Amino acid sequence: MTAKGGASPSPGGAGAAANGRFFTVGLVTAWYSSNIGVLLLNKYLLSNYGFKYPIFLTMCHMSACALLSYAAIAWLRIVPMQLVRSRVQLAKISALSLVFCGSVVSGNVSLRYLPVSFNQAVGATTPFFTAVFAYIMTVKRESWITYLTLVPVVTGVVIASGSEPSFHLFGFIMCIGATAARALKTVLQGILLSSEGEKLNSMNLLLYMAPVAVILLLPATLFMEDNVVGVTIELAKKDFTIVWLLLFNSCLAYFVNLTNFLVTKHTSALTLQVLGNAKGAVAVVVSILIFKNPVSITGMLGYTLTVIGVILYSESKKRSKP
Repeated sequence: MTAKGGASPSPGGAGAAANGRFFTVGLVTAWYSSNIGVLLLNKYLLSNYGFKYPIFLTMCHMSACALLSYAAIAWLRIVPMQLVRSRVQLAKISALSLVFCGSVVSGNVSLRYLPVSFNQAVGATTPFFTAVFAYIMTVKRESWITYLTLVPVVTGVVIASGSEPSFHLFGFIMCIGATAARALKTVLQGILLSSEGEKLNSMNLLLYMAPVAVILLLPATLFMEDNVVGVTIELAKKDFTIVWLLLFNSCLAYFVNLTNFLVTKHTSALTLQVLGNAKGAVAVVVSILIFKNPVSITGMLGYTLTVIGVILYSESKKRSKP
């Protein structure tokens, strides 16, 4: 019995809302699982398993991204296919792909030497590098409060670095390079693909960047990683598990991009921001439980300070938008 003039809730509407919530929760779970899974599997392969070929591993990732992106867009039609309209646009995409390769390879190299927990702490400084590159390349100035929020971001990593039991200088340099390159790609993408005719959604951008990345990485892995194909074949003869691990890891690398796109599409910017900040912390906890790498209280406090800085930075950016 409902009040006069009132409308009783539709059972169908309530069911649709519940299904929508379950779908969103499923997407977020898949996003977290693929992101953290590929990170932990990269660490396992490059450090624990002893597969010391980060460039070849990245090339496997990009090969899977190229093939699965085409299948998702051309066959499954997850998003409409956007065509590259000129050689200039292709050159811009190739430049982005080069920076993207540098970021992923450097990140994978760092995982050979650093624990995932410290890798994530350094990776959290991406906003700092984004602000620096945006200022240098676009002369875009943020408010003084926004710049102030970057202080705890950097200070936290300095504290974490000084107290990290497994600190490795080369691994740290590679991790900083990966973080800086990731930020540079974001800024470059905003500059190079800014016109309406050249803008691509993240799925189509991956479709064109991934094959270019494979072309760039193939000669690099052959020249810089001695006999990588022969060693991988020998490993497969002794233990075929390596083949399944590489295939699963490569497919997971694609699903990181796919789930990131879908979560962005089906949630609000605020939700994505909160989930993104929490994801790094979850990855840190899971990696410590799995790999049991030693951590110090000071290091965890440093990482916490960095995360707080990132949250404050995101909030400041949101409020500064007109």
